[in-house]
Amino acid sequence: MSAPLPFEKPIIDLEEKLRELEKFSETQNIDVSLELERMKEKIETTRHNIYSHLTPWQRVQLARHPERPLAMDYVDRLTSEFMELHGDRRYRDDRAIFGGPANIDGRRVMVIGTRKGRDTKSNLACNFGCAYPEGYRKALRLMKLADRFGLPIVTLIDTPGAYPGIESEERHIAEAIAVNLREMFALRVPIVVTVTGEGGSGGALGIGVGDRVLIFENSYYSVISPEGCAAILWKDRSYADRAAEVLGLTADRLKELGLVDEILSEPVGGAHADVSRVYETLKEALLRHLDELSGKPTDELIEERYRKFRAMGRFTEEARPATPGA
Repeated sequence: MSAPLPFEKPIIDLEEKLRELEKFSETQNIDVSLELERMKEKIETTRHNIYSHLTPWQRVQLARHPERPLAMDYVDRLTSEFMELHGDRRYRDDRAIFGGPANIDGRRVMVIGTRKGRDTKSNLACNFGCAYPEGYRKALRLMKLADRFGLPIVTLIDTPGAYPGIESEERHIAEAIAVNLREMFALRVPIVVTVTGEGGSGGALGIGVGDRVLIFENSYYSVISPEGCAAILWKDRSYADRAAEVLGLTADRLKELGLVDEILSEPVGGAHADVSRVYETLKEALLRHLDELSGKPTDELIEERYRKFRAMGRFTEEARPATPGA
């Protein structure tokens, strides 16, 4: 197992013992096939038990796994004729957000996503997936282009958040994200959003307004990162696991609250364990939702999108019956 996470140690230990047993059998010419079979069964049982009882913090770790498919990986595997378009026509091109027209099984779409790197050099080139204001302005330019030509919009989110540095503030990051939120509600074409890894704060929401919001099983979507939350509430980032518990950032909790529409399943071990299956899962979901949305009248599409997001955060509290004798 490459790039193992801390909670995967029991699996790694068992796999090491399995290799030792196989080597012993080979060098000593002793038949231990029964023991090998039992060891393999134990590994599978352990793997299933671990991944079926993941904590929110462990899911965050999986969402950040260095081998997890990135947004550009999905574009490369699921689309053809993708043509990346650059620049916001105001300041510069931000590599942390990419986009352009593409073809998914004969359906023309505008794909927009956040870009991370695989190593230090590529991470620095795209600012670790943290976009500047010009990234969101580029995204909006491409969305309006899609609106003009009637292209459905597909966005792929995998970012820890927008870049919080002084340069972002100087170029008005909050305003850029806010304008995107406002304008996305008025777009006349279907929008399908997918959180493929990290969905951090306004950096994710800046391209996250859609008619359908999908999320992979081990992705997260949150108003703040667990580390940031821990630094504020407990003055210590080491409480990130505790913060992940209280933030309600996991896919099942988001679905329960009505913040996402569908959870996309992942193979045992995470998306990187079987990337081909994950690619097919997303492709099927995208085409299905685009088919459902394409037949809706424009006015109905916009109205439903608006009502969908306006309903978020509304809760009904029921008064508890008075305790006798109180």
